Amino acid sequence: VQLQASGGGLVQPGGSLRLSCAASGSIFSINVMGWYRQIPGKERELVATKTSGGRNDYAGSVKGRFTISRDNVKNMVFLQMNSLKPEDTATYYCHYRDLVSGQAYWGQGTLVTVSS
Repeated sequence: VQLQASGGGLVQPGGSLRLSCAASGSIFSINVMGWYRQIPGKERELVATKTSGGRNDYAGSVKGRFTISRDNVKNMVFLQMNSLKPEDTATYYCHYRDLVSGQAYWGQGTLVTVSS
């Protein structure tokens, strides 16, 4: 499975960005896709995930500001990020996991910088 993420960039505090990730390869119908983020020197942390069945999971720090969505036909996952804060600055990674086999994959990171 290959994951191609896009949409990062520089935004002012309070602004919005939308991340996109396209999955290709051996995609199985029962899976979870989502986003994690990492700051240098810290562990990668969950931002938001969404299963193929529609179940969402959000980090507490982004609830109410970020929305995850999917296009299961196109095997894509999106992260709409609103009301961005400087502490949201990180490299964001797309993630895919097959819920039957447990195999997981990461996309390349996309940098989000929130700064005035």
